[in-house]
Amino acid sequence: MICCGAIGAQAQDTSPSLTAPVAPVSEELELLKEEETVSIATRHEQPISQAPSNVYVITDEDIRHSGATDIPTVLRRVPGLDVMQVTGADFNVSARGDNQLFANKILVMVDGRSIYIDGQGLVFWKSLPVTLPEIKRIEVLKGPASVVYGFNAFDGVINIITKSAQDMKGTTLQFGGGELGTISSAAVQAGSAGKLDYRLSIGHDQNQQWRNSDALAFRSNKFNVQTQYNFSGDATLRVAGGFIDTNRFDGPVSNVQIPRSQFNQGYTDVHYQYRNFSVRGWWQGNDIPVDSATHPLLSQFVRQTNATGGPNVSFTTNTYNIEAQHSLEFGSSNRLSYGVNYRYNTVDGSAVSELGREDRFGVHLQDEWKIRPSLILVAGVRYDLHTRINGTWSPRVALVYNLTPEHTFRISGSVAYRPPTLFESNLDLRILPTVPPLFAPIPLLGSQKLNPEQIISYEAGYQGWWMKHRLRTRLDLFFNHLSDLINFQTVGTARTLVNGGEADIYGTEAGLEFLATRWLSGFANVSYQKIGQTFTGVSRRGGPDWKANVGLRGDWDNGFNSEIAVHYVASATYPLIEFFTALAPVLPAPTSPTVDSYTLLNLRGGYRFWHDKAEVAVAVYNALSDKHKEHPLGDTLGSRVMGWVTLRF
Repeated sequence: MICCGAIGAQAQDTSPSLTAPVAPVSEELELLKEEETVSIATRHEQPISQAPSNVYVITDEDIRHSGATDIPTVLRRVPGLDVMQVTGADFNVSARGDNQLFANKILVMVDGRSIYIDGQGLVFWKSLPVTLPEIKRIEVLKGPASVVYGFNAFDGVINIITKSAQDMKGTTLQFGGGELGTISSAAVQAGSAGKLDYRLSIGHDQNQQWRNSDALAFRSNKFNVQTQYNFSGDATLRVAGGFIDTNRFDGPVSNVQIPRSQFNQGYTDVHYQYRNFSVRGWWQGNDIPVDSATHPLLSQFVRQTNATGGPNVSFTTNTYNIEAQHSLEFGSSNRLSYGVNYRYNTVDGSAVSELGREDRFGVHLQDEWKIRPSLILVAGVRYDLHTRINGTWSPRVALVYNLTPEHTFRISGSVAYRPPTLFESNLDLRILPTVPPLFAPIPLLGSQKLNPEQIISYEAGYQGWWMKHRLRTRLDLFFNHLSDLINFQTVGTARTLVNGGEADIYGTEAGLEFLATRWLSGFANVSYQKIGQTFTGVSRRGGPDWKANVGLRGDWDNGFNSEIAVHYVASATYPLIEFFTALAPVLPAPTSPTVDSYTLLNLRGGYRFWHDKAEVAVAVYNALSDKHKEHPLGDTLGSRVMGWVTLRF
């Protein structure tokens, strides 16, 4: 399978060994790779070239060969994704020039279940409810997808798909340790008993701060269990649950503070599927203790507190979701899909003025019509209702044309919305002077009158296979119009969340993936984006114009393997709160809104043995030691060396 990352010549792992044994085949057949099958664009399996949206795939082999301890580091290789590491715990991920602190515009799921925190609009990327060895692949969709996922599928969707119990049958142990007190560990037990499959996993992860190697940035423990009962006649019932205990989280960083946080999450998930029909219900609860801590550059002058002046800004959220979907196939030329979804959210705590509650209800309809064998029209629409806003319509239309079986063109247009979160509606905090009377206390207030944010997107794409499927090339063009983004504006003596402004973001992404020999593969891509906007203050969009990624992977029969990946990110300017300008003469250090360009060189070398059931590896993050910041208020990132051991039996 040729994918977004380096393309392994080995088959995907479906046995207890690190690389499944395969029968000897000719070199020509080994270099003939099939196209990926994805489900993220239409919520059913289809070849990636037939998807009505821009989709990339990261495989479990890409993750293993990367040597990464977290998912955002792996996502850097996807052209058009913006990945910003701010502290040793805090990452922000978005797409196509729309990244920011507290990034809240990309929907993230595990096995199709949203882990996006509706109440606050965040994803805690270091505290995902899955361990690295459990991940089978990551599907990345860039562009709006509200038509099938509803609210929050604004800039794009990332779905982390885990391995089945049969894929992981047996025991998997993985331990990684290295500099900055970094530990990444997991234990997975999977198997079956009759028609019942099961998978149990535990994980522990931790690391120190970049800015202070003696201080803890992140520490987390997680437990997950998934069972699946396989009925006769293609029906399955999957029941899953788990919890995460993150007792130290350095962030998330805002324009004023680097809070001392914890993050505790529990979830349950029940999913029944019979052929083209599925019904699912899940619950997710988050307990997030937070002590406000002002950014060190401002701490001598200001502090952010709750409404009574205290440092406790903790909160809890709960989400209850039920959804159903069904598809009808009319011959081989038409597929009609429709579904319904209800969600109930709550937020409470010392950071909000009252207990917040909201109901969401949505219905969607999508038709895929094969007009001709070489021409497919995909059209759909979704209608969403929300407690505090008017109903929204989210359409998508796409045309996919196969010039030949190896060359595909796609054009599409879509609309998506992100509603105000309960946090944005009920926020109630204060900014106080550390040394009165520097300024009067400033209330930070939410608003019950916010409108949803909107994106209108147009795309054109091409995918082509060359050299008997040993080389794939891609080219995409996009234009996004953003409006009514939510951010702070001074209203009287308070800073209040309001809608306002517009932005036009356009750009292009080009890339290739190749399989040079049975043991050597690689990828290269580049992306460009330009932002025109009327936003002012901290609501301004920021990001690099250029990004480029190159990778090479070697995987030899004698057990040795290696990967080299280079990520270049151009300089970028991000908005800062006005305190940094007003207090510039007396701040302990000057703060520029611009971060310099940087180049990340990541290396990994490994050796498989014991019939491919064991592997030892060494990975180096930022091998060039290119010390850099990825946001003006973030830590200066350095390098790190890690050792890895993996056993399967």
